[in-house]
Amino acid sequence: MIRLHSLASHSIIVADTGDLDAVERLRPTDCTTNPSLVLKAFDLPRHAPTVEEAIVWGRRPGGTIEARASAVADRLAVAFGAAAADLVPGRVSTEVDADLSFDTDATVDRARAIVAAYAGRGIPRQKVLVKIAATWEGIQACAVLQREGFDCNMTLVFGLAQAQACAEAGAFLISPFVGRIRDWYAKAEDREYGPEEDPGVQSVRRIFAFYKSRGIATVVMGASFRTTGQVEALAGCDRLTVSPSLLDELARREGDVPRRLDPADPGPSPDPIPPGEAAFRFALNEDAMATEKLAEGIRLFARDLRTLKATIARRLDD
Repeated sequence: MIRLHSLASHSIIVADTGDLDAVERLRPTDCTTNPSLVLKAFDLPRHAPTVEEAIVWGRRPGGTIEARASAVADRLAVAFGAAAADLVPGRVSTEVDADLSFDTDATVDRARAIVAAYAGRGIPRQKVLVKIAATWEGIQACAVLQREGFDCNMTLVFGLAQAQACAEAGAFLISPFVGRIRDWYAKAEDREYGPEEDPGVQSVRRIFAFYKSRGIATVVMGASFRTTGQVEALAGCDRLTVSPSLLDELARREGDVPRRLDPADPGPSPDPIPPGEAAFRFALNEDAMATEKLAEGIRLFARDLRTLKATIARRLDD
């Protein structure tokens, strides 16, 4: 058996890309995007007509060049997502602007606008996950949106405090990161890790055990993989969002991938933290890795969004 097919018998496979050619080739169940992936996909030939349509739309009179570039970036994110939604049977995740990560009201407003933009393209809200950074403010926005029927994908999850708060907010799905956790510990401890001892893999397994042992319905979707070994070590996780390069590698290799996570037997569960903002912030503060990687992730997404808008502004000014 092909290892990718074996893996797919245990976990729902999600493509982590803005490249529609890769989505069409790999045929995942779901697809996730973020500003970094949209930026990478901007110059791909497949997207040229979509980009050109958005640029022409953005050249209409009215507004500053900055405001029009921002509107075009929003339009492209939804256009790419809508095209992906036509290729996958499941959901497409689209990210709320990273610079809104500490503004609950603005995050709620932006999420509503994203879903409305999809609806304008004929994509119902049931196909869309709104992707929000798992800050305290983002988690409170998630609670509002979930009550309104907008399903959320809480991203940049690096530890149990975030995962627990997301579950308490009723998040549809969380994306606990693997590779970025491994990167932090590899640098801090000056060593490498096999899949079983990988700190990122272990983090996702703890969150999975915490959720399943308590009957929490929030979906756990492992994310940010560096190697196929990390992916295979989480076989059985609800969902796994994986780059096309790693999916292609799994598709080229033969063999069975054994189930490693089982909701019926999730293993020992960590203790919960007390509820509330103060306990959340203290627990996050106590975890240097989670604190640093959350802040870094927001900075990187915000940087790539600024780069995308600057690229669009230059095209608008041509």
